[in-house]
Amino acid sequence: MYRNAMDRLKAWKNAPTRKPLIVNGARQVGKTWLVRAFAQAEFAALAHVVFLDNEDMKRAFEGSLDADRLLMLIGAETGTNPRDGNTLVFLDEIQECPRAITALKMFCEQRPDVPVIAAGSLLGVALNRQRAEDGMGTSWPVGKVEYLDLHPLTFDEFVREIANENLADITRSAECDLVTAFAGRLEGLLREYLYVGGMPEVVQRYSDTKDFAQARAVQRTLLADYEHDFSKHVVSALDVEHIRQTWRSVPVQLARESDLKRFSYAAIRNGARGRDYRDAVAWLVDAGLVTKVPRVSKPGIPLTGYADETYFKLYLLDVGLLGAATGLTSRALVKGNRLFTEYKGAYAEQFVCQQLVAEGFAPYYWSADGKQKKGEVDFVVEGAGGPLPIEVKAGENTAGGSIASFARTYGIERAVRFSLLGWKERDWLTNVPLYAVNGYLSSISRD
Repeated sequence: MYRNAMDRLKAWKNAPTRKPLIVNGARQVGKTWLVRAFAQAEFAALAHVVFLDNEDMKRAFEGSLDADRLLMLIGAETGTNPRDGNTLVFLDEIQECPRAITALKMFCEQRPDVPVIAAGSLLGVALNRQRAEDGMGTSWPVGKVEYLDLHPLTFDEFVREIANENLADITRSAECDLVTAFAGRLEGLLREYLYVGGMPEVVQRYSDTKDFAQARAVQRTLLADYEHDFSKHVVSALDVEHIRQTWRSVPVQLARESDLKRFSYAAIRNGARGRDYRDAVAWLVDAGLVTKVPRVSKPGIPLTGYADETYFKLYLLDVGLLGAATGLTSRALVKGNRLFTEYKGAYAEQFVCQQLVAEGFAPYYWSADGKQKKGEVDFVVEGAGGPLPIEVKAGENTAGGSIASFARTYGIERAVRFSLLGWKERDWLTNVPLYAVNGYLSSISRD
């Protein structure tokens, strides 16, 4: 299974000012597999330390954090020579040993010649828990590390695994003639992706069996595993219940038949109030299980300066998990455009949000105040030329004037609509097929 992040890892390895790298992401997005595959391809050896249930190595980091001392202990644990410069040191599940996170600073300062990668889930959650338990305020190595955020497979990565690498290259090329020539094939693969999603284990199972039922079984297991994590990482039973209720509410609210897609605390349960559930939302965001898309009052730069945190939308980390949580059946794949139009296009919106995040964009959305004016733009991101409004249209019906009104009001010179229509250019609006999202986004990120 090929991941686009492999190119970033190779660039990190060859950088003259390389620092220890933290690979972050939700559980089960393929962090360990990616680093091990990278080590096999690029290094002579791998010193792989897994801190989960490894009390000996946790104790090793309780003493001096001198880099040479730690490398000697890591070598003894793994049977390697991590000081030779051609052995990748991989500190896995590092959230289980906060002192190892602090030690990354020492590796950076004392042994920059040694390639060190750390990976973990719930890093912020684990660090806060450690502070609460020991009161020591475990130190984060600010300025001494680099980061790589890993997400579920993007659509082009899915195409590479399920179809072939040439077709995947076409989806990422942003060449409208090439994309148009394979439109039928790519739309079919998009339908499969909206059901299977991008979680590596699910994609691998589907790639091996071509059986949607087996893919769905893995998705259900993942959903259950995530819920089990809540009680593992949260001490208060009440907080666990708030997180669980919020987690279960996200797909329900995305799938509701409403023109308002913003997340509502009141919809979590009867009588729910924001002050009781804000921490639950923050926990899910920190864990990488949901993406928070804040509202902006206007498309100013930087967008974060115009964010109104009172209103926001929440999306799951993966479109396949959204389908599993809402009971999407495989029959929807063959019933015309039902898969795209179901729940007012919730799956199409989730798909686009997922690709935006994976391509490195921080998505926002815009809506009118609802008093004198109405209207909503699904996403707004920062492009090289300024704010870029994005409209998502399920299927081929592109009626609706919110994005046009938005562009006129704020003098926007460029906007994009993702739909099932072909590639079309207007003076200010580009229509991009949904199956060409990755190519378009990668092209504008290089502007």
